[in-house]
Amino acid sequence: MVPDASGNVSDEILCGEIGIEDGIITYVGEKAIGVWDEEIDAKGNLIMPGFKNAHTHSPMTFLRSYADDMALQEWLFDYVFPAEAKLTPEDGYWLTRLAILEYLTSGVTTTFDMYYLRDDVARAFRDAKFRNIFADTLMDVAGSIEDMEADFLRFNKKENSLVGHRFGFHAEYTTSKELIQKIVALADKYKAPIYLHCQESVPEVESCREKTGMTPIAYLDTLGVFNNGGGIFHGVIMDEDDFDILKKHNIYVITNPASNLKIASGIAPINEYLKRGIKVAIGTDGPASNNALDMFREMFLVTALQKVTTKDPKVVPAMEVLKMAIVNGAHAIGIEDCDSLAVGKRADIIMLDLQQPNMQPIQNIAKNVVYSGSKLNVKMTMINGDILYKNGEFIQDISAKEIYENANRIARRILG
Repeated sequence: MVPDASGNVSDEILCGEIGIEDGIITYVGEKAIGVWDEEIDAKGNLIMPGFKNAHTHSPMTFLRSYADDMALQEWLFDYVFPAEAKLTPEDGYWLTRLAILEYLTSGVTTTFDMYYLRDDVARAFRDAKFRNIFADTLMDVAGSIEDMEADFLRFNKKENSLVGHRFGFHAEYTTSKELIQKIVALADKYKAPIYLHCQESVPEVESCREKTGMTPIAYLDTLGVFNNGGGIFHGVIMDEDDFDILKKHNIYVITNPASNLKIASGIAPINEYLKRGIKVAIGTDGPASNNALDMFREMFLVTALQKVTTKDPKVVPAMEVLKMAIVNGAHAIGIEDCDSLAVGKRADIIMLDLQQPNMQPIQNIAKNVVYSGSKLNVKMTMINGDILYKNGEFIQDISAKEIYENANRIARRILG
C-alpha cells in the first residue's frame, strides 16, 4: 500500500525496492541508489505495512483458556477481575512479553493496548522494540484522573517513539457519570480523543436504558464523550440513532469478531457502518476472551460474517478489510506515520511468504491474504527499522523459553 498522487493510500502492488534509514522509509521505487549496511532480497514475496491490532489487552495472556464458555458479565466479574487483582507490576512485564511474541508471528507492528500496570507493560514494549499505544482503562475501582493526565503527558513525549497514550475508560457500566465528566473535561483541555468498550452485549445496552433511558452511545454523547473524536471497541448492538452519533463525531469502530463470537455477544454490523461512512478498524481483543492474537483470523471473520448475515457475498471485500487492518487501524489510534509504504513513514513492515501452497496461484494477492492467508505466511516482522521476527525465529533480548517459563509461573501462582 502506497500513497497515490493525491496522498490517498493506494492498493497498487509494485515491483521494486524500499530504502530505510534510522527507522524511516527513505525510498520507494524501482531501484534504490546508495550503499546499505544490509540488503534483504524478498525473492518475490510480498512486502506490506504491518497490521495494527487496534484493541487488545496484552497482559491477559495468563488468562488464556482459563475462563471460557460463559457469558460476558459472568466471565468479566466472576473470573477476570478477581484474577487481575492479584497481578503484580512484574507480572505485567512478562505476560506482555509473551503477547508480543504472538503479535510478531501475526505480522502485527502496533497494538492499541487497554491495560493498567503501565510502567512495566511499557518497559516490556520498549525492551522488545515493539510499538504500542495505551488506551487508558480508567474505571470507578481502578486508576485516577491525575494518573491518566500524567501518563498522557509522559508517554506522548517525542522521545517515546515506541510508546504512546490516549485517554479512555473501561466502559459506561463500570464508570460513574461524575468520573466520565472529569474524563471529558480532561480530553477537552487537550482536544484529545477518548476510547472505550461500548455496546458489546445486549445486557450492557439494556442496563444503560434502564438507568438513563438511552443507549450507552446516546448517553455518552450527552456527556460530551465524543466531542474530540476517538473510538469504540466492539459496537455490536446498535440503534438507528447510534449510527448517526458515530458518523457525526467521526468515531472509529474497532471490531473484534472472534471475541464477540466466542462470548456470544453478537455480530457487529460492519457492512452498515461502511454504507454510512463510519470507519472501521480491527482488533483481536485480549487473549482471555479470544483466545488468540491472530489478525488473519480476525480479517477473515470480518468479511465472512458480513457476507452471511447480509446474504450478500459482495459486501466487505478483501481490499476493504486489508485497509481496516492497516490504514484505518493506524488512523484510529493516531499514528498516521505508520499507515503505508511511503517516504517519511515509519519502517513498520512485514514480509509475507507467497511461496506457500495457500498463496498459490497468485491471481489476486489481497484476496489471498484475507481469504487464505495465515500466520504461517509471516516471514518477517520489522518495527521502526528493526527486524524482530524472521523465518520463524524471534530476534529479541530474551529467549522465548524464558518468557514461556515466567508466564506459566505467574498463571500457576494466580490461578492454581
